Amino acid sequence: MSRRRELDDRFHALRDINGILGAMKNLALMEQQNLARFLATQRRVVNSIEAAAGDFFTCYPATARRLGKGRSLWLVIGSERGFCGDYNERLREGVERHIREHSRHEPQLLIIGRKLAAKFVEDQRVAVSIPGPTVAEEVPAVLLGLMAKLRELQATQKPGVRLEFTIVHQSPASEGGGLHVHEPMKAAPHCPVRAAYPPLLNVDPFVFATDLIDHHLFSLLHEVFYSSLMAENLRRFQHMDQAVQRLEKDMEELVLKRNSLRQEEITEEIEVIMLSAEALRQP
Repeated sequence: MSRRRELDDRFHALRDINGILGAMKNLALMEQQNLARFLATQRRVVNSIEAAAGDFFTCYPATARRLGKGRSLWLVIGSERGFCGDYNERLREGVERHIREHSRHEPQLLIIGRKLAAKFVEDQRVAVSIPGPTVAEEVPAVLLGLMAKLRELQATQKPGVRLEFTIVHQSPASEGGGLHVHEPMKAAPHCPVRAAYPPLLNVDPFVFATDLIDHHLFSLLHEVFYSSLMAENLRRFQHMDQAVQRLEKDMEELVLKRNSLRQEEITEEIEVIMLSAEALRQP
């Protein structure tokens, strides 16, 4: 009886855990659907800015040359919460591989997300690490804090040296196979000519270019945060789904063991009854 009671207690515990994991799985699915709306809208905004930047840099190529090179800073966007499998570990490995293959110099790293930051503990390249968003509604507040940190880092640079950003994250499309890397405005100066006359500006082209780059970065960060959150929740959904399947399999095995023990108990009870009846019939 005690063995079967232990199995019953374990079965009830697994059933409770299964309910919690199922709720987390459903929340991850709901968050994916919510993020899809934000992501589609933000993609259109970024496309509009990039089209305007292409027209500008095509007509003002000297401004692109004036911008020159800056100090490399990689913004690596991971997860703030856990229960998403090897999402952060895969991101860290991809960053290391991409730096070895594509970067001539060791860049500074700005890590976003506490779970990812734990993978870069004591890494001398990490300049700053900040908490990341957990849901889409937290993205604007996190971005304001991020922009404040970027301004602080820019203030520490030598006069005339600007930060040159590379944004690294996982997207729903790349989550299974690698990283998604953005280098804001790197391709804009090489766009083909699409207008016969340059756009008329009310400010100096260099001032316009620097403001445009900041505006593009801020809009692009909205998009990549939404994309990263969607990839994270996709991985969390898959992780929770696999965990639920394993729990259901364990619960089925427990039910079989419990039924087997119950059959043994019934058999023993029948044997006791038969032996008692036999003893009563004896003189």
